[in-house]
Amino acid sequence: MQNYLIKNTCIINEGTRFYGDLLIKNGRIEKIAASINLPENCVEIDGSNQFLIPGAIDDQVHFREPGLTHKANIYTEAKAAVAGGVTSFMEMPNTNPPAFTQELLEAKYAIGKQSSLANYSFFMGTSNDNLEEILKTNEKKNEVCGVKIFMGSSTGNLLVDNPMVLENIFGGTELLIATHCEEERIIKANLAALSAVKEKLEPSDHPIIRNDEACFESSFKAIQLAKKFNSRLHILHISTEKELQLFTNMIPLKEKRITTEVCVHHLHFTSDDYARLGNQIKCNPAIKAPHNKTALWEALLDDRLDIIATDHAPHTWTEKQEDYSHAHAGLPLVQHPVLLMLHYVNEGKISLEKMVEKMSHAVADCFQIKERGYIREGYHADLVLVNMNQTSQVAKSNILYKCGWSPLEGFVFPATITNTFVNGHLVYGNGVFDESKQGMRLQFER
Repeated sequence: MQNYLIKNTCIINEGTRFYGDLLIKNGRIEKIAASINLPENCVEIDGSNQFLIPGAIDDQVHFREPGLTHKANIYTEAKAAVAGGVTSFMEMPNTNPPAFTQELLEAKYAIGKQSSLANYSFFMGTSNDNLEEILKTNEKKNEVCGVKIFMGSSTGNLLVDNPMVLENIFGGTELLIATHCEEERIIKANLAALSAVKEKLEPSDHPIIRNDEACFESSFKAIQLAKKFNSRLHILHISTEKELQLFTNMIPLKEKRITTEVCVHHLHFTSDDYARLGNQIKCNPAIKAPHNKTALWEALLDDRLDIIATDHAPHTWTEKQEDYSHAHAGLPLVQHPVLLMLHYVNEGKISLEKMVEKMSHAVADCFQIKERGYIREGYHADLVLVNMNQTSQVAKSNILYKCGWSPLEGFVFPATITNTFVNGHLVYGNGVFDESKQGMRLQFER
């Protein structure tokens, strides 16, 4: 395996900046020091005027394989991820068929092993009638990222709305439980009320139908269940100011039993953007009024919100161009979260150290990922070099998603990702991919 010495760079890690060198040997971080001599059979990379950060870990993506590969697949989306500095991902079970059995779950891991350029893990899916299969995942608690529950509307049998089933899952699983929290009853009532007074619904109606109350009530229900059974709960894509009262920053992250995630699109867009982007930013939970974005930023910076993710959910351009009621919900984002957050670093909204904490360190801590998420000697070398003096722009010509579009098209970032290492392998360097090595299955210490 090729070894690398990154020279004269600024290493961002665990709240500090360190100027020096980093040696990658046999896929791991061998040494970090002020100066390291170039060993034999080692390639030197000049990191001058660049920042070296741990690769981002995205805990919520939808890569659509198996069954929905006209939208995306694990190969294409993982390739987009590493180009954007995301070195590991955790993928959701709402594929076709959904990952409702141990055999179907392991089939996804087999696809990842064969085709993913990034490190990977896959959530076990839940329904109202697969409890036995869910609980079998306890035997794999160090090999599977978690169990996913849709406590709001989704496709097929993915909505879990049976109270006894929910209690049995929260009471029986030893893994982290990740929840999509929207109350279906409230959504249906809002939709009926709005449809009664409007002949045709529009994208701007989305946050009215899937409103703050629907999110709050479902999140509150999940928290009550978690407290009842002392479950390890992780609530995905918080989108409202109201929900923030449910969370605390008074407990260190590693001691929290209930953690939270915010997604880049809820930090970037508001309901004002429906006029310009329409169904492109239709997603669940909805992008809402501007005061929610302000509150989310405040909670991210004061640690009520624990990690940043994407909820990458690609659909074809044709699927997004249907009328509002039929347009598919979800945004493709996994190629650009690091660059988007670097935009906010450049704006002074968040420090680079805090960004790294929320996109790498905290994700590793939340999920108890083994030997990743930090720049530490002995850890897997999942690393990203960033040039903050070179801009980059989102254009159709450089979008790597299989769907071929992005709601960020035309946006100019203040930075460029020059190199991405996955397990010490330089998979992406200055726009060129080396696909000779695949990523690894994430391991957990639970």
